[in-house]
Amino acid sequence: MAEEHLDLSRPRRLHVTNVGGAGMSAVATLLAEMGHEVSGHDPSDSSPFLPPLATLGVAVVTGSPAPDLDEEVDAIVVSTATPEDHPQLAAARRRGIPVWHRSGALAAMGTGRQVVAVAGTHGKTTTSALLATILSETGRAPGWVVGAGIPGLGRSATWGGDGPLVVEADESDGTFLALGANAAVVTNVEADHLEHWGGEPALRAAFVRFTSALVGPAVLCADDPGSAVLLPAATTPVTYGTGEGSDYRIEDIAADGTGVAFTLRHDGARVAVAVPGMPGVHNARNAAAALTLAHLLGVPLADGAAALRTFRGVARRFEVRGEAVGVLVVDSYDHLPTEVAAALAAARSGPWRRVVCCFQPHRYSRTAALWRTFVDAFDDADVLAVTDVYPAGEAPRAGVTGKLIVDAVLDAHPWQQVAWLPSLDDVVAYLVATLREGDLCLTLGAGDLTTVPDRILTGLRSRRR
Repeated sequence: MAEEHLDLSRPRRLHVTNVGGAGMSAVATLLAEMGHEVSGHDPSDSSPFLPPLATLGVAVVTGSPAPDLDEEVDAIVVSTATPEDHPQLAAARRRGIPVWHRSGALAAMGTGRQVVAVAGTHGKTTTSALLATILSETGRAPGWVVGAGIPGLGRSATWGGDGPLVVEADESDGTFLALGANAAVVTNVEADHLEHWGGEPALRAAFVRFTSALVGPAVLCADDPGSAVLLPAATTPVTYGTGEGSDYRIEDIAADGTGVAFTLRHDGARVAVAVPGMPGVHNARNAAAALTLAHLLGVPLADGAAALRTFRGVARRFEVRGEAVGVLVVDSYDHLPTEVAAALAAARSGPWRRVVCCFQPHRYSRTAALWRTFVDAFDDADVLAVTDVYPAGEAPRAGVTGKLIVDAVLDAHPWQQVAWLPSLDDVVAYLVATLREGDLCLTLGAGDLTTVPDRILTGLRSRRR
């Protein structure tokens, strides 16, 4: 999709496709708060991101087919999910109206502002939310673009004041390379989105390009080999992690299943950090990354740590959905092997009698590429239920189902309690019958499995009657 320059220094008429998605609603939010007249379309009317847009005056039309593109539109913003034959995109091209990809729009909005990016294969959303919280609570007037709701801040995106603009930098379609970030965190680099990059070497090379383009500090996780290898590419490399050589060292980690606490040591100083609602060693690393970049932006470590005590979590990141008959139900977006293992390790650190996990594989391409690497990801689950693949718009692939993961786990761990339940209806029935007082039920996946926790809770309450 070709992009043309459009000056955003004066008010414009702009249209956003797929505006109900987390990423595109964020673009529409920032454009509206900058003072532009924004319209949008989404095929679905059920997105939780649509009501906030209405309060900003964004004119959204939902349903199919998409309406005709307004004659007065100055530019249209599209996403990777916008098909080439989308009628509004086709109309823009016929009329010679500039077409921007989301990445180009974000880059244009960041012109003249300090853009700080949070990149990495996983951990981006949580780390971005933690950084935005620190900068907001310490009076730095930030803006932010994060791919999930942030309860403590009230919104997933805002233009904010004149402080840094925190952007969750997406590698899935190369968006992070177009942002023009001044400084960044790279939480980790692992194999993912290989259908876009054509292979792992190309993905890793893209992170090298991203890091080498930063004029400010590159905050890299020394604990992650994929992030640590980027050190030579950075103009100003700064490391965080649990190892002795980290510039910002994480020590004395204490996790209890409901949050994480640790000590962050830097240049002879130590600060105690506690993050409520975000358990697990991986969240200690996420918090350390946010504190490190905030410190490099001028926030004293003690002030940053105090700000994190106000943190109230992130939607779908170890999010407590409710409790019934002594069963706590938690939902989390984790869907890569390392993420799954980290979420289950966090759950295992809690006081629950059993950890009962339900996992929904995400995308046929990802499942085909990674199913073997899930072999040990579920070691901390006492009971595992696996559903079929959530397609996320992809066409099915012969032989690629969730059963690949079931078979891989059972081949390596034949005594593990694993159930193959392709449909969500079967999953709900199984979990309602299986869960007992004192259990934690953890649903993991990036698809429509997020609808299951409420159904489980309803079923458990009905079982009590």
